[in-house]
Amino acid sequence: MQQRTCDGLQRRDFIRVGAASAMGVGVSLPNLLQLQALAAERKRPTTDVNFIFLFLQGGLSTIDTWDMKPEAPAEFRGEFHPIATATPGIQLCEHLPHLAKETNRFALVRSFGHRNSGHGPADHYMLTGYHPAAGFNASVVPNNQRPAHGSLISRQMGPRGPVPPYVVLPRMHNSGSSSYLGAAHAPFVVEADPNSPTFAVPDLAPPMHISADRLEDRRSLFKIVNRYANTAEARANSKAQSLDSFQQRAFSLMTSQATKEAFDIERETPKIRDAYGRTSLGQSCLMARRLVEAGVRCVLINHSNWDTHYNNFEVLKNDLLPHLDYGLSTLLRDLDERGMLETTFVVVTGEFGRTPRVNKDAGRDHWGPSTAIAVAGGGVRGGTVVGASNERAEKPATTPYGPEDLSATVFHALDIDPKTEFHTAEGRPVPIVPGNGRVIEELFA
Repeated sequence: MQQRTCDGLQRRDFIRVGAASAMGVGVSLPNLLQLQALAAERKRPTTDVNFIFLFLQGGLSTIDTWDMKPEAPAEFRGEFHPIATATPGIQLCEHLPHLAKETNRFALVRSFGHRNSGHGPADHYMLTGYHPAAGFNASVVPNNQRPAHGSLISRQMGPRGPVPPYVVLPRMHNSGSSSYLGAAHAPFVVEADPNSPTFAVPDLAPPMHISADRLEDRRSLFKIVNRYANTAEARANSKAQSLDSFQQRAFSLMTSQATKEAFDIERETPKIRDAYGRTSLGQSCLMARRLVEAGVRCVLINHSNWDTHYNNFEVLKNDLLPHLDYGLSTLLRDLDERGMLETTFVVVTGEFGRTPRVNKDAGRDHWGPSTAIAVAGGGVRGGTVVGASNERAEKPATTPYGPEDLSATVFHALDIDPKTEFHTAEGRPVPIVPGNGRVIEELFA
């Protein structure tokens, strides 16, 4: 599960919320549940929209997928050809035939870009809406100067039922956590590939070396440890008084049939699993649908590696694009047919685009100034194209949009006021969207 991009950094799993480690140090599941409950009575949005963020880590080559330039010189347009789609006037890459049939279900923003072409900083920019400040170190784990969208959604909307509000799969991202919001709004990380024959969620089952009897012994031990809760001292301490309930919830989550079913991808028919594609990306898309259906508010799919400096066209054609084509097209169709697309906002993007000019290795390098993003659900008008890049996809040719605007749009779709402010531990107010962030109004009916 360890991947490297061209910066040489491993994208490691680093958040472990272990239910069976409730008495240990670090972020235990009971602690997480307790912290989340402290926010339970906050004002919630009036609508109930979920968020699926499909992050193509490494950088999707949008000039080769959904912002093609067939009239550009060969060294820019590349090897692929555009094809017609279900929406007149919109063309996609020939290697996205299934998505071409679903263009009425999603929109494209083609006048998108930003000022950073480095993996770590650009990741942070896209996943938080904030450009990292000076001194940002992409090798630091975790690497959140600002909270990720999922953590902000967790903070504002809270959990829905027994499932966590924010889930990351199949691996953690360095910029995908909670920053100053603290452990209460860190993601639940699946830490496993849903396409694996041995797929299981470690934190929803006792470790292999702990028998059912020993787990029950831990439950009994917690009762003994917390017996002091009946004393006057404990009654004077509301946090201590309530701790046992969070420990019990942690055990309940481990044994909850509803929660186990949500993460049990084997409950899907072979036909639907085949439709998504038997790949890590395809099965992650299917898992995301299952999770939002079960009550998870935000799912971040962190899929790599789209860093195509070499053999860009071969890698896209034979590996990456077929996985995206099956997984994303089926996700959109499946959500729509289940009546969930209007209540699920979907964003598909990498941290940047790729260079308009093909390099000497038949690859494309990092290119922050111009990319394109796909957006669906949550009130978005399918079959819409917002803006355009110039004739060689070097920069936006119409009103430019960037990560700040994407953040504002995400929160708008979820009925969270983009002007909302949270506070750091020192009491400093921090807007969830930078002051220049604008909702991309053209996306909505």
